[in-house]
Amino acid sequence: MNDKILIIIGTAEPEKALAGTMYAVNALKHSWMNDVKLVLFGPAEKLLLEDPDFEDLVRQFIAQEHTPVACKFLADRDGQSAALTDLGVDVEYVGPLISEAIRAGYVPMVW
Repeated sequence: MNDKILIIIGTAEPEKALAGTMYAVNALKHSWMNDVKLVLFGPAEKLLLEDPDFEDLVRQFIAQEHTPVACKFLADRDGQSAALTDLGVDVEYVGPLISEAIRAGYVPMVW
């Protein structure tokens, strides 16, 4: 059984972003999965900086000793890298991270 998941939040729609991030938080909290990675892309990065509910869920993910990663290219382009880092999000190029995770057996879920 595969017990590693890669959750990619790319939507700017709060309901979708909250649902995906809530799953990430609860998958760790309730041991539904052994390992959970959380990646944020452009619209979700902006949403994180604007939506307190989304920020709260991301902070809950971080509180479980996991660090979400935001796309450096998009965060730099949009001038959001420093603000994301201040929230505890790693900002890095995510193409290699996603590719390596899939090769390592992580199941991708995209929201």
